[in-house]
Amino acid sequence: MLKRIFDSVCSLIGLVLLAPLLTAIGICIALESKGGVFYRQVRVGRFGKEFYLYKFRTMHPDADKKGLLTVGGRDPRITGIGYYLRKFKLDELPQLLNVLNGSMSLVGPRPEVKKYVDLYTPEQRKVLSARPGITDYASLEYFSENELLAESNDPEKTYIEEIMPAKLELNKKYINEAGLVTDLGILFRTLFKVLGLSSRH
Repeated sequence: MLKRIFDSVCSLIGLVLLAPLLTAIGICIALESKGGVFYRQVRVGRFGKEFYLYKFRTMHPDADKKGLLTVGGRDPRITGIGYYLRKFKLDELPQLLNVLNGSMSLVGPRPEVKKYVDLYTPEQRKVLSARPGITDYASLEYFSENELLAESNDPEKTYIEEIMPAKLELNKKYINEAGLVTDLGILFRTLFKVLGLSSRH
């Protein structure tokens, strides 16, 4: 209950304070390329319930039909402003709406698309017991995941066989350590990462 109250209050305050920035980003996206300002994608949430995750659109329309994984910062599907939104994680800000409506939390396992959740083992599916979040241990450890995939000859195979299992182990670590102090620590570490104040990868 305390976590939900914390999420609701912080997301509402964040949306209000960031309203000018969110508006400016939306205008830039609309002026640069055709398509909506926001991008919605179905993700698998708590207890396997599907929901729409919100992001600012950083790719050209229908780009996700060419693959669900983003490979490298200069993926040709990414728009000019989209590159910078992704670099500084600004494309994730609309997920404050997900936090406000209860489908996500500020901190928790990142929600995955059904295609990859269907590959989870029964043990790995235990991460679905927690409300998904905007950031967590796995988000910090794989902050530059796109660049790692760019180095692979088979990005999807690398993701499924190496990155995804490692992230799920970190998800389970978070669930075991979850609490307000842990959440605050992860939020501050994420902010430091985004601002380039952390040297950890």
